[in-house]
Amino acid sequence: MGSLYYGGSEPIHIDDRALAHLKVVVATKLRRNESFTLSWKHPDGESEGRSTVWLHPSIPLRFVFDEVEAPELSRRWIEALAHSANSSGGIMLVEELIEPSELAGADAG
Repeated sequence: MGSLYYGGSEPIHIDDRALAHLKVVVATKLRRNESFTLSWKHPDGESEGRSTVWLHPSIPLRFVFDEVEAPELSRRWIEALAHSANSSGGIMLVEELIEPSELAGADAG
């Protein structure tokens, strides 16, 4: 489980794979000097509900991963996150979409 540190707030705990995909989209938005919101459902073990933060290029942001190796990234998941990032609701951290054909390929390997 990775962590996202934003400003002086408590860390936001996010699965390493999801955090790696989120990092690509967030870095792209901030590099363009764009502000936006990021929302997520609280993970198991935390209080039920969801949270939202306003991300701004001037506020320190740090991504911390538990895994040493970066995961292979899914273009489809990055595109889904980027699409939500460009909406009025901001980024909603969604589950990775895996096609049945991708699962079949993984089972064959």
